[in-house]
Amino acid sequence: MEINAAVLLIVIGGAIVTFIPRVVPIMVLSRLKLSDIVQTWLHFVPIAILAAIIGQELFMEDNKVQIMLNEELPAAIITALIAIKTRSLLWTVVAGVIAFVLMRWLLAGFSI
Repeated sequence: MEINAAVLLIVIGGAIVTFIPRVVPIMVLSRLKLSDIVQTWLHFVPIAILAAIIGQELFMEDNKVQIMLNEELPAAIITALIAIKTRSLLWTVVAGVIAFVLMRWLLAGFSI
């Protein structure tokens, strides 16, 4: 297999473009002493991002808020309860996949 120089440059450029925004903030913030308020606020950023991603998937359709029963919502509730109860990533993922498959199967009318 031959490596095209243009493709190689695109891959290297893409790696640099994704590497810099991830590493530079870590390098800068590791040298700073942040206040307790900022550290507390930063603690909730990953949770907020995950909630936004999940909420959009569960409650948005065609760029409109749609609160309706679909296979994702009960599976997400079951998964959240398992995560709270077990505090285990493995059991949360296993329960989420099983709940999603069962909900899709139930809502599809038991057809395999």
